[in-house]
Amino acid sequence: METTQQILENCSGRMQKGIAFLEDTLLNLRAGKASVNVLNGIAVDYYGSPTGIDKVASVNVPDARTILIRPWEKTMIGPIEKAVINSNIGLTPSNNGEEIRLNMPLLTEERRKQIVKQVKEEAEKSRVSLRNARRDSVESFKKSQKDGMPEDEAKNGEAEIQKVYEKYSKKIDEVVAAKEKEIMTV
Repeated sequence: METTQQILENCSGRMQKGIAFLEDTLLNLRAGKASVNVLNGIAVDYYGSPTGIDKVASVNVPDARTILIRPWEKTMIGPIEKAVINSNIGLTPSNNGEEIRLNMPLLTEERRKQIVKQVKEEAEKSRVSLRNARRDSVESFKKSQKDGMPEDEAKNGEAEIQKVYEKYSKKIDEVVAAKEKEIMTV
């Protein structure tokens, strides 16, 4: 039989992971400003093994609209350029033989609205994970009650789970509002 504290900690941990995943996902969304996070998840063929761009080159943001990639080996320019093109992040690389520049285009109002819609879809996925964690925790309390946990302790635990859920749900709203503001700011 799990204790109330164990169930609450497990639920809270799962919900925290859901928030962290949402924040990581939103970092990768382009909001009109240059950010090295746009390149996260893009793998380059480095001597036969897929490797992150940041592992084969220095990646900098010299100004608000440019990402500069300087490969440590000149032979990596082609593979990096190809990986960026194939990644469908909507940026066209240009290279001068020594470095690759990614210029961030200005976002149109329509594109901003699409990105906000995408943010809301990601937020809904996180809410689903919160609801799943809440449901599993409530079921754990019901199972523990059958195994001998006092009924009032189980009911109090379920109420506590609801409070935890509301806290993390509010956090999702805050994260989404901040990202939406960032995207819609011209």
